Amino acid sequence: MFLALKEIKHEKLRYTLVISIIVLISYLIFILTGLAQGLASQNTSAINSWQVNSFVLNKDANINLRQSFLTKNQVHTLKQNNKQDALLGQASIVIKHKNKKQVSATMIGIKTNSFIYKDMKLINGHKPNNDHELVLDESLINQNYHLGEWIKLNSSPQKYKIVGFTKNAKINISPIAYGTLSAWKQINNINNNFAASALVSKNRNYKTNNTDLKTYNKKTFINNLPGYQAQNMTFEFMIGFLMIISLIIITIFLYIITNQKLPNYAVLRAQGISAKLLIKTTIFQSFILVIGGIIISSVLAGLTYMVLPNNVPILFNMPTLSLVGLGLIITSILGSLIPIKIISKIDPVKIIN
Repeated sequence: MFLALKEIKHEKLRYTLVISIIVLISYLIFILTGLAQGLASQNTSAINSWQVNSFVLNKDANINLRQSFLTKNQVHTLKQNNKQDALLGQASIVIKHKNKKQVSATMIGIKTNSFIYKDMKLINGHKPNNDHELVLDESLINQNYHLGEWIKLNSSPQKYKIVGFTKNAKINISPIAYGTLSAWKQINNINNNFAASALVSKNRNYKTNNTDLKTYNKKTFINNLPGYQAQNMTFEFMIGFLMIISLIIITIFLYIITNQKLPNYAVLRAQGISAKLLIKTTIFQSFILVIGGIIISSVLAGLTYMVLPNNVPILFNMPTLSLVGLGLIITSILGSLIPIKIISKIDPVKIIN
């Protein structure tokens, strides 16, 4: 430990450059991880807020809520408990106001006696009480939409009143407008033969005997959200490649530094310093460099989070970031393996001669 700290203190410029590169890579990894978490959250925040575990969809809907339609006869065959099961309808909409920017959103129609309606947490206002009232996601406040305003949806001449705003109301990165199931039918222009898009249930083992319907668990449903898996895999590959790059950089720097210090190591070995102690020093050096880089990059990532605008989908999840930091530490230890091999084979007599 003493040798490692002494050398870092003596070679300030060299090790400052190494730490700077580690800081930049770590910072980029933390930001990408935050963006991946933020986008994933915006895909699933509404689903998580419902606290449901099963989704009953039309079997031909390709596990897509927008493409699923349940008839009244199909709904009658389903067991329903208002405390655990809820019918809902989903439709793509464009929110319009003559003095504001149009916003693409998702309309979710629910029954007023369902647990989704009762458990809805509002920031302000009240829940929809009729077919012409909507509760919007809080992100639309930033789009200058306010309580009491009347808006239009799609090309319909019908006006709807904003009566409330709620948190965690996004699905597939689209803000949600909660309304009644009757309003959903009007917006979707479907006949009265259809009752909903799906039935969602808190019951993990919900079963249906209707051969035209199929039950999916929460994980399967989320993984089939349009673009969800592709988005996550893209970020995972980017973070993985950055980890590999950090491993290569740490290895190259330690390899060069170790080769430059071979005469010094040879003298230390000739003086009786064991190879084991020199190996420990190298590992500790790489550990200090990465820990220092992680701390600095964490502070920079935190400052970045504070200054970013609210519409940037970034979320720092501490357990996930801790795993990323642990991965970087493991990378530093792996990066020191080649220098360790060189140190273990040092021949003092040969090098000094």
